[in-house]
This record gives sequence, C-alpha cells and structure tokens, in this order.
Amino acid sequence: MKSSKAANKPKRSTTTVVPAAPVREVHLWHYALGFFIAFCAVYQVYSPALNGPFLLDDSYLPYMLPNFYVLPVEDWLRGMRPLLMFSYWLNFKQSGNEVTYGYHLVNVVLHFFNGALIYLAVRKVLSWIHAEKSQREILAIFSAGLFLFHPIQTESVTYVASRSETLSVFFLLAAFVVFLYRKSASAGVGIAIAVLILFGAAILTKEHTAVLPALFLLTDYYWNPGFSFEGVRRNWKLYVPILIGGAIAAVFILRVLGQSPSAGFGMKDFTWYQYFFTQCRVIWDYLRMFLLPFGQNLDYDVPISRNLIDHGAIFGLIGLLAISALAWIYRRRFPLASYGWFTFLILLAPTSSFVPIRDPIAERRLYLPFIGLLLITVEFLRRWKIRQPTLIAVLGLVLVAESALSYQRNQLWNSALDIWKDTTDKSPAKWRPRFQLAFAYYHAGRCGEAVQEYTKASQLEKPQFELLVDWALAYDCAGNQEEAIVKLKEAAAITKNAHVYSQIGMEYGKQGKYPEALDALATAERLNPNFEMTYVYRGGVYELQGDKARAAEQYRRALAIDDLQYNQAARDGLTRLGQ
Repeated sequence: MKSSKAANKPKRSTTTVVPAAPVREVHLWHYALGFFIAFCAVYQVYSPALNGPFLLDDSYLPYMLPNFYVLPVEDWLRGMRPLLMFSYWLNFKQSGNEVTYGYHLVNVVLHFFNGALIYLAVRKVLSWIHAEKSQREILAIFSAGLFLFHPIQTESVTYVASRSETLSVFFLLAAFVVFLYRKSASAGVGIAIAVLILFGAAILTKEHTAVLPALFLLTDYYWNPGFSFEGVRRNWKLYVPILIGGAIAAVFILRVLGQSPSAGFGMKDFTWYQYFFTQCRVIWDYLRMFLLPFGQNLDYDVPISRNLIDHGAIFGLIGLLAISALAWIYRRRFPLASYGWFTFLILLAPTSSFVPIRDPIAERRLYLPFIGLLLITVEFLRRWKIRQPTLIAVLGLVLVAESALSYQRNQLWNSALDIWKDTTDKSPAKWRPRFQLAFAYYHAGRCGEAVQEYTKASQLEKPQFELLVDWALAYDCAGNQEEAIVKLKEAAAITKNAHVYSQIGMEYGKQGKYPEALDALATAERLNPNFEMTYVYRGGVYELQGDKARAAEQYRRALAIDDLQYNQAARDGLTRLGQ
C-alpha cells in the first residue's frame, strides 16, 4: 500500500512540450522598403516613355489653348472634370507645355498608388473567405503587381490624357478601401462622409466612376454577412446620400451625352443597340488581352455590329450571358470569381454597354474594371495545389514577363513616329492613325514622307478641313507651294476662316505673288480682324517688298492683338527691321 505522501505526489507528464514557433514581427520599415522597391520597379518599366510626346487628345487639353499661361485657374476648372484639369494646371505651372516629363511622372505615381490600393482591397476580400495570412499576402502582392506591370495598362499610364483614368480610379479605389476597412458591418457617419467626399472627387475627375454605388451594393450582398441584403439595410446612412448624389450626377451626365458629338445618344450614325451588339464582341477582346496581351493597338479598327448577327455579336452575347449565369449559380462555391466577374461587368458598364462612344474599344477602358479580373484570377490561384515556394516562383516569373512586355510597349510610346507606325501597321484601313503618322513625319521634318501619308489618309476617307490644311503645310515644308495653295483652297471651300486665308496669303508671298498674297490676307482680316497671324504674314509680304515701315506696322498690330502671348514670329520680324 502506498503512502499518502506518495499517492499525493504529482505524476510527471509524458507529453513533450514543443515550444511555439516565434512569430516574425513585421515592422513598418519592411513595408516602406517594399513600397520603395516596388516604385523603383514601376518607374523603370515606364521610364522609356517618361519624355514621350503629347499625342492625340493631349493637344486639346487646356495647356495647349491660346494664352494658356495667363488663364486664371478658374478657367481651367470649368467643365465636368475640374479636379483633372487642376492636376494639369499644377503640371503646367511646374513644367509648361514643352517638357512632358512632369506630366508622365504624375501618371506613373498615381498608377503606383492605385496598385497599393489594389493590394489593400484584395487583401481585405481574401480575409473574408478566411484565407491563410501568408496566402493573403502572396496573392494580394501578386494582384497589385499584375495591376502595375500588365502591358494593357500602358495606355492608361503613358498617355497624358488618360490621367482621367489614373486619377479618377485613385479616388474610386480610395473610397472602396475606406468602405472595405470600416470597423463595423454598418458604415458610421465618419465613414459615410469620407466615402462621399472621395466619390465626389472621382466623379469630378471622370464620369465613369458613377458606378461606384453599384459596387458597394454588390460588395454588401456578397460579404456583409454573405449573400444577403442585410448589409445593404445596415448601410442606409451611406446609400441614401450616395444614391441621391449619383442620381443627380447621372442626370447631368446623360444631358451632356445627349449633346456630345463623340459619345452619347446624340450620335446619329451609331445607335445605342448597335453599340451594345459591338460591345458583346469587344468585351471578349478585353478578356483575351488580359490573358494574352499581344497585338496591342493605340487605335483599333473594329467593325460595327449593325444587328445581333453582324460579325458574330450573338455568340459574344450568349457567352457573356452563360458566364454570368454560371457566376450566379456557383456564387457560394466560387465566391471570389463570382464577385470578381460581376465587379468587372459593373465597372466596365459605363464604356461597354448601351451608351455609344465613337471608338468602340480602347485599352485604357480596362483600367477601372481590372480589379474584377484580378479577383477571378485570385480565386483560381488560391485553389491551386502547389507548394508555396513554387507558387511564389511562378507568380514572380509572370510579373517579370508582364514587366518586360510593358517596357517594350513603353519604348514605342517614347516616339510619335514609332507608336503611329505600329498603329498604322495594325489598323491599315483606318484614317486617323494614318493622319497622325503624317503629322508626326511633318513635325520630324520628314516632309516628303508626311505628304505621302496625307495622300494615303485622303484615300481612306473624304478629306476634311484639318487634313487639307495640314497636308498643305506638308507640301509647303517640302518646297511645293503650288500644291500647298491647291490644298488650302480646297480647305477654304469647306470652311472659310482667317486661318486658311492667311495661310494662302503666306504661300503666295513665298512665290513672290504679292498682289494675290495681299488679297488673301485682306479676306482673312475681313473674316476675323483679331487673328494675329494675318498681320504677321502681311508684315512678311511688305518686308519682302522692301517696305519696312508698313512691315513694322503689321508686326506691331499682331503684338497689339496678342500682347499677352510671346509671338515670336512678330518679334523676330521687328528685330530684323532693327526695331
């Protein structure tokens, strides 16, 4: 019999205690270092185009307007996109309109911050499906990297006018991240105010962000608490004002679209249903470019589907409906992919649904809905049965390949000639790329080649006023004043204005036909007495005739009209005359 002392003695445990693995603490400087390395990589990828020229719509922005440098900031802010124009105003105050580096750099910085917001958004959504922490980090970083380095993003970042994409998406994603990271299921007053301010900033940058409330509704249905409208009811404090504001913005946007010549329901040659049928095909092009980014084009030549059968639009529509049905049926089994698909469609809807736009497809339109495709990608990656080191290596190789393609694409954007040669090769039957290539040749001083390209452009579409005037300038540059006058007279038959008649006067003056030159310049003055170049050219004619007094008078008249602008031609004329 054991003693009570022995009986009361505690038994030694046979279980081996394994010390817990130390938790690796992540410091703030780790994130700072990661962000710095990421920015350096983004900068390097886009560096070939940082000094690239202004292209297309860049030339119609406020910094290209007459007397732009003395316009008060209030004049820049007029219109539907005041925040966008304010960003250009800041760039102009820093860099003027000759150096493009600052304009491009701002776009790159905005793109980088958008990538950071993508990281936060994907990371949060992955936490809702209870993904492991390491998996969340890997997939969120990959999503941000794919967003930053995918070559389809080049147009949105490198094209200065596409700041409307990068800046508006920055505000939209910021509002979305604030919405996602709220501390409670229902948004409080502070969150609601912050979201409303950011949403308003997005709308004041570009109108397509008006779909943000639909994304909020979709998010609450899928994740708050999950496939239920309870979250929508909880967030009434947010939805009531945001829907009111969105409705007001929509009315205003629709009114503008009804009058726009390049977008909206006022386009007589491109109806809403024809645009919809065409988009049923175009959306598949976007999906293909996301998966296989080859054949990129600055100006696609897309045939219009005039009916549901035309160019196979019906097959595109059936495919979209089929995927949407599957995404809804399997929303509980594949929640990320389902949510991502409907996010993609919602964010793409402003440019790829029923509202006609002159250009049916543009790569920059994929910038906003890109996050939806990322979520679909993440759904499949998280289910991939593969060792984590191998997964990291594969994803890293994908990012390296995408970066190389983006770098190569940016090299084209560094030269107007290179990008338009590439575009005309891919859209040989389209008028606009040919016109732009001719313009690029002219500015490069390759006037003979410019004339050839203008000739080709005129064969693709009936020449309009702008083409004829530029064509004439190319002939003048090539030393053929006779053909230049022919083209200018053809332009004058379309539109009579001081610009074209002053050009005619200049050409006659170069030929020594002074009476004809002065007659054309007199016509220009009658049409618009405040067009200063009329007096510059007339001063040149008088100077060629040896009449220095009348030449100086004309140069002074030009400067009197345009006394705020540094009219170099008039000033040079006075310098030559010793005045």
